[in-house]
This record gives sequence, C-alpha cells and structure tokens, in this order.
Amino acid sequence: MLVVAAALYLGGVEVLRRRGHRWPLRLTLMYLLLGLGSYAVVSFGFLGTWSPALRWAFSTRIALLLFVVPVLVTLGRPVSLARAVLSTRPRARVDGFLRSWLAKFFGNAIMAPVFTCLVFSVLFTPLSAVLRIDPIAEGVASVLVPVLGLLMVLPIAAHTVARTSLFIVAEFMFAFVELVLDAIPGVLLRLGTVVFDHAGTWPGALPLWFPNPLRDQQLSGDFLWFIAEIVDVPILVILMMRWIRSDRRESRQLDELSDEEMAALTAAHLRGE
Repeated sequence: MLVVAAALYLGGVEVLRRRGHRWPLRLTLMYLLLGLGSYAVVSFGFLGTWSPALRWAFSTRIALLLFVVPVLVTLGRPVSLARAVLSTRPRARVDGFLRSWLAKFFGNAIMAPVFTCLVFSVLFTPLSAVLRIDPIAEGVASVLVPVLGLLMVLPIAAHTVARTSLFIVAEFMFAFVELVLDAIPGVLLRLGTVVFDHAGTWPGALPLWFPNPLRDQQLSGDFLWFIAEIVDVPILVILMMRWIRSDRRESRQLDELSDEEMAALTAAHLRGE
C-alpha cells in the first residue's frame, strides 16, 4: 500500500513536470516523510511489532492510524495534485465523491466523536483480541482504519464541503462536547478492574518490563485518552478557519448586493421570511 501510494503521488508530480508545471517540493516531502513515513513508523516500528502482544500498543497504533496519519497525509495535498493531473471527467468524479453524502457524513465535527466512540467500543469486546492477534484481521484493520480516517479528513482539507456560518458554529460548539466524549473510552479502560477482551497473558517468554493483562489495559486507556484529547486541538483550528472563510464569503456576497436588493432582503428578514 505504501509503494502504491508513493508511486501514484510521484507519478502525478512527474505528469505535472512534463506539462511544464512545478509541484512544490515541500509538499512532496511532507507527503512522503510525514504522511507515508508516519504510517510506516506506526505500522513497522515498536507499536507494530508489539501490537499483537500488548493491548496498549494495539490501541495506540489504531488511534494514530485513525487520527494522526490521515492528517499528516493531507499535508501533501494529494487531492489538489489529483485535480491538477486528472482530465475533466476523472476530476469531476473526484469532486463528486468529495461532495457526496458519504463525504458530508464523515466530514463534519458532529460525526467525529460518534464515530470515534463506535470504533473504540470494540476494545471492550473479545473482538479486540481477534483484531490484535489474528494476522489477517490485523492486516485488514491496518488498511481500513487509515482509510476511514481519510474519509473524515479529506473533505475538510480539500475545502469541498460548504457550510453556512450557523452550521459551523454548531459544529464548533459540538467540538467542545467532543473533548468530553472522546475521553470516555480511555477513561473506562483506565478505570476497569477486569480485562474486557478476556484474553490471557501472551504465551512464551516475555521481557521483564511486560505488564500483566490488567495493567496493559490500563496503559491502553491512558494513551488512548491522551491521543483522543490532543487530536481535538487541530479539529478546533480547522473549524475556526472554516468559520472565517464562510464569514468572508457571506460578507462578500452581501457587499455585492445593490441598495435595492439589500433593502428587499432586510424587509424579508423583518417579516420572518
């Protein structure tokens, strides 16, 4: 997946170069080093190595793949590159997807905490042990989770989901509620007195620093709580930027109205129309 993602991006950069256009090198480096590089570190580093044996390594890896990696991938502006490279019809399909109900469903702050709670509720069931230990299930999760994260990030990063100022204010207020909701899975894991996935100690010789199952689950809650709260900060920043852009757009539209149109609009507002 990393090879394909890198090849598609670099292929797009090469196509632009042949057309006489220059794609910024900093965007390419951010995509390759921060975006794909973070996925490689999370998947093949310490967290990926110990994920089958350690609950906190597994939950931390899933949280990073869902929240952090997609954001770092979008720093390279892959959607903007695709729009610049693709012909009219494929570009229209990309724009159509970003404006579809699926993108609108995932690409708003109201959906994020609900979706997060649903994802991490799996950690309270024996299914989490299957996803953690079974190689096939673990591989599918490693691909599916960042894709779901991209579904939440790309519509916002591409600025294709238009919102009214009122809706953005509602999102902004709900984002503060999200600060509390996101903490629930981590807090419950931290305070739990039983092992929720019902899996025992990892078989075989273990390092001396290896925690027991209950302590492992508590550490999982600690890291999950921390990551879930930290990632809310960029969401608040994005919502603030969206509100500023929406306010400017609406102000520009009002400025373009004639005096007669403004008077008619004011009269209609006063009549409650």
